[in-house]
Amino acid sequence: MADRVEMELKVLMLAGLAGDARAHQQLLLAAAARLRSYYARRLGGDAPDLEDLVQETLIAIHERRESYNSALPFTAWLHAIAKYKLIDHYRRAGVRRHVELDDVGELVAEDGFEPALAAIDLERMLGQLPPKHRQAIKLTRIDGYSVEEASNMSGQSASAIKIGVHRGLKKLTAKVRDDDDDDRN
Repeated sequence: MADRVEMELKVLMLAGLAGDARAHQQLLLAAAARLRSYYARRLGGDAPDLEDLVQETLIAIHERRESYNSALPFTAWLHAIAKYKLIDHYRRAGVRRHVELDDVGELVAEDGFEPALAAIDLERMLGQLPPKHRQAIKLTRIDGYSVEEASNMSGQSASAIKIGVHRGLKKLTAKVRDDDDDDRN
């Protein structure tokens, strides 16, 4: 059942990305039903903010559809966005949630969240870099191209690729360290 739903949603997503407006509309309708269920389980079925969260998430899916990595399950990507929207909702409302340690395994394993969350986090971090640094890192460190191949693909010199990777990784490392220091304080 879950595999069938995943396949149907992924086909709709890919068709929508290819320009099929009807498939995109069907995807959003199917995603809305799934999101209502997701949020109802976490907030309660009669929560006043449930529909607002569904709409916020659908807007995010629409706006970020180009960031979907077709190598990953669509439902994991969908639920990762929904999870971030729920966290944002809790923060705005000043709600602190307690999760039993026994439930953590279930949360992590649910619909392959971890790869999708990692991909979203990576995109978010890379988005903070200048375009040339981001491109150099993506081509060499993520996509696995050599410096020469990345140079040919991007139009940048080989030394510009090397410098872009070095400076970009240096900025990312500093950002992670700053975030870690903020979390400790």
